[in-house]
This record gives sequence, C-alpha cells and structure tokens, in this order.
Amino acid sequence: MLRVIQYILSLLVLVINIAACSPNSELIVTDSRDKILFVGNSFTFINGGIEAHVRELAASAVPTKFIQVESKTRAGATLAIHYRQSDVLEAIRDGAYDVVILQGDIPELTEQSIRPFLEYARLFDQEIKDAGAKTMFFMTWPYERLSWITLEEIVEAHSDISTELNASVAPVGLAFQRALAKRPSLDMLIGDKEHESIHGTYLAASVIYSSLFGESPVGLPYAPTEVSTEESAFLQGIAWETVQKWSSRR
Repeated sequence: MLRVIQYILSLLVLVINIAACSPNSELIVTDSRDKILFVGNSFTFINGGIEAHVRELAASAVPTKFIQVESKTRAGATLAIHYRQSDVLEAIRDGAYDVVILQGDIPELTEQSIRPFLEYARLFDQEIKDAGAKTMFFMTWPYERLSWITLEEIVEAHSDISTELNASVAPVGLAFQRALAKRPSLDMLIGDKEHESIHGTYLAASVIYSSLFGESPVGLPYAPTEVSTEESAFLQGIAWETVQKWSSRR
C-alpha cells in the first residue's frame, strides 16, 4: 500500500510540473549543466552581468539547475561589430556551448535600418549551428537617444528572424512594456532612459530563464538585494506572462 501511495504522489508531482509550463513553450535547454554564451553590449554586462543573474535564478530552482554561463561583451556593440571580433567567433567555434544568446541592440545601427541586424543574425546563426549549438535572441527595447525605431518594429524584426532561422527569442523588450503598463512607478531603466535598472536586469534575467527552460520563474527565491520579495514576485510573473504570450503567437 505504501508503494502505491508513493507512486500516486509521484504522478501528481509530474502532472503539476507539466501544468506549470506553457504547452507552446520551446524548451531550449535540455540539460541542467548546459553551457551558455551571452554575446552583447552594456545591456548585457550592466548590474554585474545578466548571465550571473540567470545562473543564480537557475541555481535557486528545485531541483537546482547548474548551468555554466560565459559572456562576450563590448560597450555599444551591435551584432555586426561582434561578428568582426575574432575572439567572439572563436569562442562560438571552440567553446562547446549548447546555447548562444545574441543581444542585438538594433537602435545602435548607424544605418537606421533593420537590415544589418537580420544579415548578421543569419551569419551568427550559421556559426552557432555549425558549432552544434542553438541560437536565442535577447530582444531589447527602443530608447530616446536613438529614436528611429519603435518597439513594434523591434518585435517584428525578432519575430521574422526567429521564424526564418527556427531560433528562440527572449522577449525582454515586451516584458519591459508590460511591467511599465502594470506598474509605472517601478523603473526598468536608469536615469539615462536607456540602460536597465537592477529591476530591469532582474526582469530580463527572468525572461531569459523562462525562455531557456520553458518554465515559470515564479517562486524562485533568488533576487538581488535591491529587489524586494514583493517586487521579485511581480517581475517573475511579468516574465512568465510575456514568454507564454510570445510562445502562443508562433
């Protein structure tokens, strides 16, 4: 009888875990020890590096997810600039990564066109696939200093390229929009209205976590000391809502 009860309880846990995930979410990380490379600019390395926050979120899960994270970053860099850096391509080719997360800062493109983003997204994706890894795009946001493009256009560019390449997207820009709509008093950006506040970085990390694992970050205990328990719960919920909605549109 005890064994029967234990078996029933294990089935219930399995059902609960399955229900916690969106049926349309794409599970991009298949092993809790997967190795992940982040390629980006100051949006990636601000506040101690977004990769560190993603790692801590994963480590606080039950069971613990021991992912390995590394980054290649350069202030103001677009994908075009990164592609010309030999160390970035060498890292992708030789680093034995499972996932490469590309943070393309479209507003920084001096051509004021999405074409270079699409071109270098394709070039990077081929390098990533040739190395046996998967591509994920870290969708950023528009800002006043370079206001030639809207969030809607950034979203469209990421939707188009992810469909073309069969790649995943962490829809951070949309999560920022959702968070600000629900709680305007909680700033996602610092005073320059461009770079993330610690709350913005935490929300971005939560979106990336959800996009990587295909599961909700709600309830994970990790949060930076500057983010309260109530704020972390709010931001985790925004992240999961945004990722679910993004997944359902594909």
